[in-house]
Amino acid sequence: MVKGNKTGEMADNIEEIVKSLQDTVSEGYSQKLKDELFDPKNIGKIENPDSHVRITGVCGDTVEIYLAIEDGRINDIKFMTDGCGATIVCASYVTRTAKGKSIKEALRIKPEDVDKYFEGLPKENKHCAMLSVITLRAALEEYRSKRNKNG
Repeated sequence: MVKGNKTGEMADNIEEIVKSLQDTVSEGYSQKLKDELFDPKNIGKIENPDSHVRITGVCGDTVEIYLAIEDGRINDIKFMTDGCGATIVCASYVTRTAKGKSIKEALRIKPEDVDKYFEGLPKENKHCAMLSVITLRAALEEYRSKRNKNG
């Protein structure tokens, strides 16, 4: 598992991490999972996001999600992680799926949706889907909370 640096900063080299994983991907993984791993979407940060959260899962992987919301829809969404390939894949799928959706629609994304799309994540990586979905939900709730405070 690849982790970020000791200061807790997100790895800025997710593309390098992905390249290093190409030779180690199990034959048991679906083609969709391999495709997502080798071409993840929405990696990066949004300057002055409407919402930004950072959550560390039980495995020690951390996912950050940045949201730009316009007229109640997710206009842009990015993620960073210090996690393993499965965390990258799940965060990529979750952000890709949420982009363009209303807040209400995005809140309906479930870990089971991620698992189903990838034709079954390996048992030891199912928590990566949960971490990605929880982080998305937290970012949406943080946005709602900030918006309600500001009137």
